[in-house]
Amino acid sequence: MTENNQNKPQYIEQEEESSIDFKAIFDALLKHKKLYYKVLAITFVVSCIYTLSLHNYYTCEVKLAPELSTSRSSSSLSALAMQFGLKMGSGIMGNSEALYPTLYPELVSSTDFKVSLFKVPVHKMDSTRVTTYYDYLKNDQKTTWWSAAIGGTLKFIFSLFTEKKEEIKTVDPFRLTKPQDRIVKALDKRIVCEVDNKTLVITISVMDQDPYIAAAMADTVRTRLQEFITDYRTKKARVDLEFNRKLYKEAKARYEKARRLYADYADANQDMVLQSARTKLIDLENDMQLKYNAFNTVAQQLTAAEAKVQEETPSFTTLQSATVPVKKSGPGRAKIVLVFLFLAFIVTSAWILHKEDQLKPLLGLA
Repeated sequence: MTENNQNKPQYIEQEEESSIDFKAIFDALLKHKKLYYKVLAITFVVSCIYTLSLHNYYTCEVKLAPELSTSRSSSSLSALAMQFGLKMGSGIMGNSEALYPTLYPELVSSTDFKVSLFKVPVHKMDSTRVTTYYDYLKNDQKTTWWSAAIGGTLKFIFSLFTEKKEEIKTVDPFRLTKPQDRIVKALDKRIVCEVDNKTLVITISVMDQDPYIAAAMADTVRTRLQEFITDYRTKKARVDLEFNRKLYKEAKARYEKARRLYADYADANQDMVLQSARTKLIDLENDMQLKYNAFNTVAQQLTAAEAKVQEETPSFTTLQSATVPVKKSGPGRAKIVLVFLFLAFIVTSAWILHKEDQLKPLLGLA
């Protein structure tokens, strides 16, 4: 037996010496059970007061699926392949399309897009008073009592040392005021756009304290996004269309003028005898025919330009429309209370183990 003990590895002896005595730990915790009752009870009351001070918020989601035409399918596939480090054909440089569905979230989060939402008229579900979205976010947001107290105190202190300035009501995305910048940053959390890289389904979610405004703004963001994309993709085609309309009007005016000259001259010289008169009539007829051919060509180009605009106009399928949410999406008061209780239990247990000299062995520091 002595030889066996001598031959016993040293690390086994150290492991036995430093083994954790769970019974001693449990007894130490059980010894201060009254402290648990006090701490957990106080934590429960405080966490309930905290969570009840938080205001409900609602989330509305809208889902869209862009319908890719044949002319754009290759560029869209190329853009999708570029995300995975692949290259198809001539790549991005060879495509005329620059605004892919995967860039829509960047568009929605841009300052210009968010500023364009400031003047959208909104009203609460329980009110008929219409105001702008900017004024609603600035003046009609409910805050917790401690935030209101701190904010009111700081505002009063700053007002004693600073001069009151008139608020600039015009919005310049290039140079925002401090209140406008705060609203723009607040919209980063309220309005979120996501695109599924596989299906290219666009999900727009809007969060707000009022369910009706959440649904209204979700539908507005969807409409604005579609309008922006449509305007971008059809911009060149619409410029070509306007140019062809101008050519059409000019060619039509020239043709009608040549036709009137021919008709007037023919009516005035019905019983023509002179060869010079006949020759001039023929010249007027030829000129009228040339003007008509030019007018007919421009008319065909105008029809083709109108068809091009229609072809370039993107189409979206609404998979999920905006509806007023019935259930709130937060805050999860029960979860918050449980987190508070769990943290209180952990901190109390750590303090008890430290007091009873059981913390170091548990952490392996003994």
